[in-house]
Amino acid sequence: MALLERVSALLRANVNDLIDKAEDPEKMLKQLVLDMENQLLQVKTQVAIAIADQHLLEKKRKEHESSAEEWHKKAELAVGKGKDDLARAALERALSHEQMTTGFAQQIEDQTHEADSLRSALRKLEQKLTETRSRCEMLIAQHRRARIVGKANQARQKIDASQKGASIDRLKLRVAGAEAENAAHHELLGGDSLEDKFALLEREERIEGLLRDLKERQGKSA
Repeated sequence: MALLERVSALLRANVNDLIDKAEDPEKMLKQLVLDMENQLLQVKTQVAIAIADQHLLEKKRKEHESSAEEWHKKAELAVGKGKDDLARAALERALSHEQMTTGFAQQIEDQTHEADSLRSALRKLEQKLTETRSRCEMLIAQHRRARIVGKANQARQKIDASQKGASIDRLKLRVAGAEAENAAHHELLGGDSLEDKFALLEREERIEGLLRDLKERQGKSA
């Protein structure tokens, strides 16, 4: 994701190197913190979107699950009335909704992984932003002191010496943003290929089996 790549680039920036190259270190440090805050806001937005998508997928899954149950009930009613054709049609609808339910369940799993990854990235970014803000405040204070005493060169040498080997740790943010794949495809039946013909036969056989089961259950309960 381009957003997370930009965040990662910001976090990899070496503050001390930026200060060395900046004409106005204080202005540069404030801009660095501002950029990180803006990126943090964008990551929060992405987290909210991911969670909303997750809820939407779950809603769709439940809808298809409920529809499958309704069509099974209709098939039972048709069998009770001796309407085998209606029962077969109802079972056909039930199977289609069950396939959609399975597809949405897979999407929910993928979306949950993506949302969890984004939440983890958000926590890391918040922590690193706090650390960077504190570090920048300290560096700004040091720069002001050096400017006030009028010994910029001498103060710079002392700061470099005291900070040797103590630059901000390299910050890395790795997020596996796996986009949820759409696994809810309708199966196209009745094609001219040999595979399609056998698929149709297998589906009809399954429906006939379900129909027999319904009849047997109703016969036992009668």
